[in-house]
Amino acid sequence: MDHAAVIESSELMGTARGKVGMWLFLVSDALTFGGLLCAYGASRMGATDWPVPSQVLDVPLTAFNTFVLICSSLTMVKALSAIRHGNVKGLQKFLLLTALGGITFLSIQAYEYHHLLFVDGLRLRNSLFCATFFSLTSFHGAHVLAGVIYLLVMYWRSTKGDFSEAHHHRIEIAGLYWHFVDLVWILVFTFVYLL
Repeated sequence: MDHAAVIESSELMGTARGKVGMWLFLVSDALTFGGLLCAYGASRMGATDWPVPSQVLDVPLTAFNTFVLICSSLTMVKALSAIRHGNVKGLQKFLLLTALGGITFLSIQAYEYHHLLFVDGLRLRNSLFCATFFSLTSFHGAHVLAGVIYLLVMYWRSTKGDFSEAHHHRIEIAGLYWHFVDLVWILVFTFVYLL
């Protein structure tokens, strides 16, 4: 076997390991989110004084925030498509747009938290609703923050020439994470804000 074939085989194994590793992480993380959603649902079913979400939460603002996150998923798809076609500038542009979507999401979430805690006077000690709401949404917010950092690292690596048409599996893996975070938020938004 020649040297080039050994390097290609090694890269394919690295790609496979990276994807398997990310999928294992996502499955374990999905179970954690599932547990938090179940705890929210069980608490809600057992409570006699659970507030109506639309009377406590700003559903239109959060619907807009959900739209922002969904759009960021589309820009992540565009980033991967760009590098698959050897377009590094396109990759960089769409990575930054995806990260900007995540930062916008976090900013709106911070505004919502500020409004709930300090304007409306909703406190963690007041109810099980507050505890489960803030636990679930902040856990997701931490994932968005990690995703933004991840995307910015991928952007920085793209400026160093780490990605090309033939070598883009790390972008694909970052995309898996970002799409997972977006999908989880759609579930959280549906269960917490709409039902």
